[in-house]
Amino acid sequence: MHLTNDKLSNIRKCLLVTLLFICSFQLSRSKRIFKCPSGCTCTTDSIICVGSSLIPRTIPSDINSLSIVNCMNAASLFYKCTCLSALKKANTFIEGNKIEEINKYAFRGLRDVTHLSLANNNLKTLPRGLFSDLRSLIELDLRGNMFHCDCESMWLMLWLKRSNATTSDVYCASPSGMKGVPLKDVPEKHSKCVSTDFVQHQIVNTQSMSADIFSHKDDIYVAMAVPNSDSCIIMEWDHIETKFRPFDNITGRSVVGCRSVLINEQAFVIVSQLFDGSLVYKYDQAQNKFTKFQAVEMLNVSKPNDIEVFQIGGDWFFLIVDSSKAGMTTLFKWNGTGFYSYQFLHEWFRDTDAEFFDLDGKSVLILVSRSQVPVIYQWNKSTQKFVLHDEIANMDDIVSVKAFRINDVLYLALACYIGDSKVMKWTGKHFEEVQGFPSRGATVLQPIKFKDQHYLILSSDYSFSQIFRWDEENQNFIKFRDVYVQWPRSFTALSTDQRDFVLATSFKGKTMVFEHISVDYSK
Repeated sequence: MHLTNDKLSNIRKCLLVTLLFICSFQLSRSKRIFKCPSGCTCTTDSIICVGSSLIPRTIPSDINSLSIVNCMNAASLFYKCTCLSALKKANTFIEGNKIEEINKYAFRGLRDVTHLSLANNNLKTLPRGLFSDLRSLIELDLRGNMFHCDCESMWLMLWLKRSNATTSDVYCASPSGMKGVPLKDVPEKHSKCVSTDFVQHQIVNTQSMSADIFSHKDDIYVAMAVPNSDSCIIMEWDHIETKFRPFDNITGRSVVGCRSVLINEQAFVIVSQLFDGSLVYKYDQAQNKFTKFQAVEMLNVSKPNDIEVFQIGGDWFFLIVDSSKAGMTTLFKWNGTGFYSYQFLHEWFRDTDAEFFDLDGKSVLILVSRSQVPVIYQWNKSTQKFVLHDEIANMDDIVSVKAFRINDVLYLALACYIGDSKVMKWTGKHFEEVQGFPSRGATVLQPIKFKDQHYLILSSDYSFSQIFRWDEENQNFIKFRDVYVQWPRSFTALSTDQRDFVLATSFKGKTMVFEHISVDYSK
């Protein structure tokens, strides 16, 4: 088919009209986009808004200067908007607008901007990496803001010190100890921005009542009492995988406790049971397992609740804490060939826990109970027996006791199942309460130390267990974080291969291993 000249002429006219329409539409659209707000002054290469109630929502990419000064609506714009990213090379002045926050992508792509001012706003902090794209920056003005010089702002302090751009003198407004310090000087004067955390490292697929970590011949083991399988499970630390792995399984009858003791380089595990007395197992190197060594006579122990192992002079002892009304907490002594009952303590008081420690150079043993206040026994060198020495008044219904030291000061951590668990301090004459922790279902208030950090872990059967960290300045423990373990029964520390861990036993769930890590908030 052939087109006539008239038809070709008509087609050309239609195409021309269409092109004119498109150009006209784009031009009108362009004018809408770049319309200068009321109260602002706009030219082909600059936008200036001073005290204006309206500011540009979109900004042309080809201007050379943008000034938004004392504009009441600027704060909300720069918190949400990334509209400045359209600029290519405009010098930008955002001053006196009471801006408190800026979008972290506000200056993305501004590689050719040479001058930037955020002076006289209400900025306390800036998002990390805000200036990372400003490669051509010559001058930065941050005066007149209220910078809070803490760890989260450390990146800015370091950036100001290392940047080639000329920066105005900027000072910290807070905290009070940093007020008036130049931001550039903070990295040298500021306190460390390294904190710590506890993160899940391993889940051991077994319930457990207690965990005792011990070393033998350069290997690390943990002995865990597992009542639901009537066993004491021994696990070995794998230094390559950095995890516990199964090693041995000591079967028994209603096992409630497992504790290790190393005597003359021989490893023993004491296994307490609700029935059939308690047993002692010894590591057999030829078989690479623990074999039965001794059945310990338990005539006066009705309901064992805890095992405490300690040494006085050159003698080894272990104590079985009895929590029944009819039994007696009993001390056993090593005689070179086995353990035998040595002394009966604190009968008929439903003891729940015991702790052995040194008190002003004397060996003492504290027993806590559900039915009376804690009592302190002191070792008598003449009779070679423990004698009742003192008690801690007004501390009823205690389920566990742990002794620890901070800066050579002796403390006790006393857990109360329902009520207030307490930290008590030795004054030189007696123990006095220094801090309380509301408790709900607490079975242990466990002190843990890693390097220079001191913690208390307060367990809970009904909620999250709480970790408290020692505050050296205020000389007390402050809430640090929560950690969830189902029905926790103990928290045991392990430090190996330059790493720190906490093993948390669970009566109704899985045993957990948490790693204690350092976190640098300045990075």
